[in-house]
Amino acid sequence: MSKYLVTGKYVGDGVKGLMEEGGSRRRDAAKAGIESVGGSMESFYYAFGDADVYGICDFPDDASATSFSLMVNASGAVALSLTPLMTAEDLDAAAAKTPSYRPPGG
Repeated sequence: MSKYLVTGKYVGDGVKGLMEEGGSRRRDAAKAGIESVGGSMESFYYAFGDADVYGICDFPDDASATSFSLMVNASGAVALSLTPLMTAEDLDAAAAKTPSYRPPGG
């Protein structure tokens, strides 16, 4: 499974729904959506500032993560973004590769 940082901002009716249902019911709804595509929720936090929600989730593959993101964003109630997360070992493996690249004008 791949790990993702989930960042969300409630918009429009999403704010109203959050106020009506409360934080724990919305967290449970998010967890159910994640699990519906084979994922799992590691953590979920509310915040204020640029984002209203931060979470760490595991998804079995990029297609599953994308389908969850599309489902939530299509609702129009939450602006969701997913950021893939890497372990230190993932970064070690990436750094060990030797890609070829020519910069513009180079």
